[in-house]
Amino acid sequence: MTIRFQADADLKQTIVRAILRREPGMDFQTAVAGGLSGLTDPEVLAVAARERRILVSHDKRTMPYHFSEFIKGQSSPGLLIIPQQIRIAVAVEELLLIWSDSEAEEWVNRICQLPL
Repeated sequence: MTIRFQADADLKQTIVRAILRREPGMDFQTAVAGGLSGLTDPEVLAVAARERRILVSHDKRTMPYHFSEFIKGQSSPGLLIIPQQIRIAVAVEELLLIWSDSEAEEWVNRICQLPL
């Protein structure tokens, strides 16, 4: 199955715009389009899971904990944490690599921090 991404509300929109400029066919939903504004971490994870989208977030402080709690009770398409200080170009290349060279099933219930 093709990978689909969901941007967390904290993810820099520059990353999403740059990716979609490079690869317009990628399914990368913004936080606004996903209705994530104002939701708690567990609610964000539930929306991403329901939509079968890997969540992409900058939140390395609380999201890993909530993710580990979430997958105790249900499955998640995965979580990618991107450090705030990473260069936009590096984040874009990493996400494009994941999208083009792996399958969605490889990321189920996995958490990864970029760069890989």
